[in-house]
Amino acid sequence: MRATIARAPSPAHCNRWPLQWLLASVALLVGCSESPPKLHVAGGEAGRGKAVIERYGCPACHTIPGIPAYGANVGPPLGQLASRVYLAGVLPNLPDNLVRWLQDPPAVAPRTVMPKLGVSEAEARDMAAYLYSVH
Repeated sequence: MRATIARAPSPAHCNRWPLQWLLASVALLVGCSESPPKLHVAGGEAGRGKAVIERYGCPACHTIPGIPAYGANVGPPLGQLASRVYLAGVLPNLPDNLVRWLQDPPAVAPRTVMPKLGVSEAEARDMAAYLYSVH
C-alpha cells in the first residue's frame, strides 16, 4: 500500500485566489446587468435597416419592435436580440454572425424554415444594426 502525502498549497497559488474571486464577482455583476450589451455592426445603419426589414417582409414571420406585425408568429420575436447568447440556436451572437445568418440561413442551419431571401451583405449589415438597436 502506498501512502499519499497531502501538500500544502504553494504561496503563489494562495496569492491567486483574491484575483480569481474578483474576476468571478465582476463576471457575475456584468451578467446581471439590466441593459443589453451594445453590439456595433461595421457599415450598418439602423435607419436603413428598418426599411430593409420591412421591404423583405420579415414581420410576416417575426415580431420586431418598431415595425408593425402582420400577425404571423412563425419565427421568434426579435426584440432584445443583443442580449441573446446564440443566434438561431447555433451561432454565437456576434455582429458578423448575424450578417451571415441574414444572408443565407439554410447555409448556417440546414433544417431552418427561414428562407434565403437574397439579402446583400450591405442590407444584412443594416438589418443587423436595426435588430441590435431595438429592445
